[in-house]
Amino acid sequence: MTRFTDMTQAQRLALETTNTILVRNPFDGAAVGEIAVNSTAEITAAVVRAKAAQWDFRRSTPAVRRAMLNALAAEIAADAENLARIISNEMGKTIREARNEVRRAQNTLKLSGDAATFLDGEALHCAIVEGGADRLATITYEPVGVVGAITPFNYPLNLLCHKLGPAIAAGNAVVAKPSPKAPLAAQRLRELALKAGWPADLFQIVHGAAEAALSLARSPIDLLSFTGGPGAGLALKNASGLIRCLMELGGNDPLFVLPDADLDMAVATTIGHRFEIAGQSCAAVKKLYLHQDIEKLFTEKLLAAVDAVEFGDPSKDDTDMGTVIDLAAAKTVAERVNASISGHGGKLLTGGTHDGTVFAPTVISQVAVDAPVIADETFGPIIAIRSFTDPRAAIAEVNAGAYGLQAGVFTNDHALIKTFSRDLIVGGVMINEGPDFRAEHVPFGGVKRSGLGREGVRIALREMSEPKVVID
Repeated sequence: MTRFTDMTQAQRLALETTNTILVRNPFDGAAVGEIAVNSTAEITAAVVRAKAAQWDFRRSTPAVRRAMLNALAAEIAADAENLARIISNEMGKTIREARNEVRRAQNTLKLSGDAATFLDGEALHCAIVEGGADRLATITYEPVGVVGAITPFNYPLNLLCHKLGPAIAAGNAVVAKPSPKAPLAAQRLRELALKAGWPADLFQIVHGAAEAALSLARSPIDLLSFTGGPGAGLALKNASGLIRCLMELGGNDPLFVLPDADLDMAVATTIGHRFEIAGQSCAAVKKLYLHQDIEKLFTEKLLAAVDAVEFGDPSKDDTDMGTVIDLAAAKTVAERVNASISGHGGKLLTGGTHDGTVFAPTVISQVAVDAPVIADETFGPIIAIRSFTDPRAAIAEVNAGAYGLQAGVFTNDHALIKTFSRDLIVGGVMINEGPDFRAEHVPFGGVKRSGLGREGVRIALREMSEPKVVID
């Protein structure tokens, strides 16, 4: 059988028309769905319908919004295995990972519903200074209107729920455009929302590639929430004009392991956080910083753990790691690995090869700071090791990079914990955890090229609201 990933780009394009997206399983090329691409006029019309629906919805009570979100979470629970199969089939993550994403999506929506009841304002007396007016300022939060949500392929359900949940909780409407590489879970989510009794135009899905994303950004939305790369983010920000933008733009995240760390736990975390969805997570362990005192022992433990990783067919329950999203992605990862070895002195310890979209778990040591697998955010199962002795120098090296999403630190030294927490220029520091850890209600996002604003249910609720002041 000829796998889809072995076909040329021209052959794959011949299977698709200009106004449909043929979605294929990255592992075996089997067709798993077909989606119609929306024109600019259709996208604008969807936003106009959403504005009308939001005008009716904006005065809904927090109790109504929570009930809606809980109802959708219940529909997801009832459809959980089907949703997990859709996610695994369309983007190649393992069925176990897909089931976990479905579970997290339910939590995201339920936490959003709970947060809707705490969108509190405040009252400030205007006579706080001498001669001030004897008046009271009441500050409340109102919905922004229509949220344009553009989501990536790697978490096609939960990252959409991270935009949808807070938006609805705040009283907004949502028009979402999922990645054309994995659009089916988003389409199913809208079907479940309708089944849960949501108004038809309050949450809509439009489809397409870059041009559709630009059309949505240029449409009369009131806020743009985007997750993707910095290049696309900048293009969308420029296209959207003066509307507010929330953007999570990826990361090149480090994990530091100090001599006093629990090495077995740190190894397990490295494996789990780097090889989840074949390394295609924005906050995955992209750079592993090992203190020289434990580098040899840690590397031995790491290689033994990597050797035990079962990778391949994502539909099998015993598979630990599935595919990268497509053959082009696999080739990009391979090019970066080869360049890091041949041109930058890296030493390949294991892996480095791929069969179509199935990329072997890979470990490279002695990697130079300017090697592609260190200097660039690499979406693939590559563990790139840097050695260090001085924590402050390692921190400075990370801070000199273009990204600043999250970082992980394994140590029980309180002074070092304070140093890493205070000095790392990132959005989040995880202690005795990997950088890919997040809780759905906690702020998540970064600085520099990693983005603008924050996700996480509680803070996103405020980000998607407008403060209003009434002074009486």
